[in-house]
Amino acid sequence: MSTFLHQRQQQQLLADPYPISPRSPSGHQKSFSPFGRTGLLALLSLMVVLGIFFPWMHMSGGLSSGSEASISKWRDYTLAEAVSFVGKNGTVIVCAVSQPYLPFLNNWLISISRQKHQEKVLVIAEDYATLYKVNQKWPGHAVLIPPAPDAQTAHKFGSQGFFNFTSRRPRHLLQILELGYNVMYNDVDMVWLADPFPYLAGHHDVYFTDDMAAVKPLNHSYELPSPGKKGRTYICSCMIFMHPTSGAKQVLRKWIEELQDQPWSKTKKSNDQPAFNWALNKTAGQVDLYLLPQVAFPSGGLYFKNQTWVQETKGLHVIVHNNYITGFVKKIKRFHDFGLWLVDDHSLESPLGRL
Repeated sequence: MSTFLHQRQQQQLLADPYPISPRSPSGHQKSFSPFGRTGLLALLSLMVVLGIFFPWMHMSGGLSSGSEASISKWRDYTLAEAVSFVGKNGTVIVCAVSQPYLPFLNNWLISISRQKHQEKVLVIAEDYATLYKVNQKWPGHAVLIPPAPDAQTAHKFGSQGFFNFTSRRPRHLLQILELGYNVMYNDVDMVWLADPFPYLAGHHDVYFTDDMAAVKPLNHSYELPSPGKKGRTYICSCMIFMHPTSGAKQVLRKWIEELQDQPWSKTKKSNDQPAFNWALNKTAGQVDLYLLPQVAFPSGGLYFKNQTWVQETKGLHVIVHNNYITGFVKKIKRFHDFGLWLVDDHSLESPLGRL
């Protein structure tokens, strides 16, 4: 029987030396050909199925391990590594951000990108969600310095969480100075309208801005102002520039000391700014301090509430701070009203893109 089948197969092969070619219409048998219409359709269908499902299966199999490796990498990322990565010309621009402030971070970054200084920016993430989000979009530009504060309370002005959040600031800045870099600190509810670095010329230890809304003369003194009613000045801790000098480090150590001496309490819902002012007042005369021009670095109480002054000084503003107001919704609305909320129409100008 097997001999008969073998002979029959040989006869068929001899009768049709090209078995894959289609038979003539007069033939009684139909053969399947991958080069015929049916075969091509079947092949195309197979390619579509493999094109959709195979990559998906491959990614889903590797996604977990890849994500875990990335998370582990950024968890272990140190401040020294981050500063070395982002530092340009010996300078780092620093902000501290928790997840609720990501839209403000993006708005601030757009304004910095327009001045071509975004590559110097280091985001000090105050929660792991922010750390992973920023580094996913912009690898290497975010670092978390443990322990992370409570993300649920860190953004509520006047809360103990907010105090804990802001009181970490001088430690971060001191670490960067110890690494030998100049450092600029900004709150992210700020917008750059021009390049601030020409105003940071010279070799002063610490540069800062006045938080008062009262108008100063255009040629006002650059010395530390006189103390106010509370016995201290009203300098804003929102915008600071420091050289890695012994004087700047002295101010930061004094700031840390003042925060320890004046902890948060329910009756005294403080933040880091009073302690910063006490540090400046107590080191004045020992350290080279420099008050930046009010016209270039106005407080929110001046810029957003004195439109006569804004028109008279138009074109001279450099960094605007959206303070003298609390709450995300109110801050965003104010930015909208003054044409400074950039993320809706210009998010692609940010290194983070759309969030």
